[in-house]
Amino acid sequence: MRITQRMTAARTLAGLESNQNALTRLQQEVSSGKVITRPSDDPAGTVSALQLRGEISRQEQWARNATDGIGWLGTLDTALTSANSTLRRVRDLVVQGLSSGSNSTQSLQALATEVTSLRQTLLGDANTNYLGRPVFGGATASATAYSTAGVFQGDSVAVSRTVGAGNSVRVDVNGRDVFGDDSTGNDVFTLLTNIAANLSSGNTAALASNLTSIDARSSTIVTKLADVGARFSRVEQVRQNSDSKQLDLKSSLSGIEDVDLPKTLMNISLQQAAYQAALKSTASIVQPSLVDFLR
Repeated sequence: MRITQRMTAARTLAGLESNQNALTRLQQEVSSGKVITRPSDDPAGTVSALQLRGEISRQEQWARNATDGIGWLGTLDTALTSANSTLRRVRDLVVQGLSSGSNSTQSLQALATEVTSLRQTLLGDANTNYLGRPVFGGATASATAYSTAGVFQGDSVAVSRTVGAGNSVRVDVNGRDVFGDDSTGNDVFTLLTNIAANLSSGNTAALASNLTSIDARSSTIVTKLADVGARFSRVEQVRQNSDSKQLDLKSSLSGIEDVDLPKTLMNISLQQAAYQAALKSTASIVQPSLVDFLR
């Protein structure tokens, strides 16, 4: 086959264009910092990158759920600790009231007044909110779990957070499990109302019974505190594991997508040298034609 000047020029220009395209792609990789800018760059790598991004998104959502759950459980821990301290103070007052020989009518009345005040404090603990949601009210739409009269306004629906695949943790506590069932009068608010009345009247027999009830309610709160603490530790561990896994996944994604800058810069230098060499050789091989002289 006869090789014409035109064929030589066409092939040479095609080679120059190929070199220029390779150089342009390398420059794009450096400017974007990514090896893969479109699926056609690396189909297999694109599939792996999409899978990794999906897993990273799931881990980030689970970490957000865990952080929210930690907020709920931390709020519960504070509220239960405060409630337990309040009941211990009420117990001390009841013990003082039982010492009938050393209490005057005025002192008993003062003890009753403080118990009434502590009842309001305990009611505030029971209505503790986290982000506008009562932590003892379940899924209620009400802003408070208890009314001012100490009536439960929540529901029995558990509030949970998904912190992993098939891993859901309850982040609330039902108010009636902590403060008693107000529908039967077996609740702490009714108990404190009765204690205040018994102190005012000096009813020591009833106060002795009240003391037993306070101890039972305190024991319940301590048990709930231990349960909340265990759930808190579990969610905290899950969040730490999720954060660690996100770092591993992002490192793997970076290995697929991110450009090796030193290597790419070296390739650019080599490609530029090759392109300049190709230009010089083309200038010597492709000679001007008669038409060029006629111009």
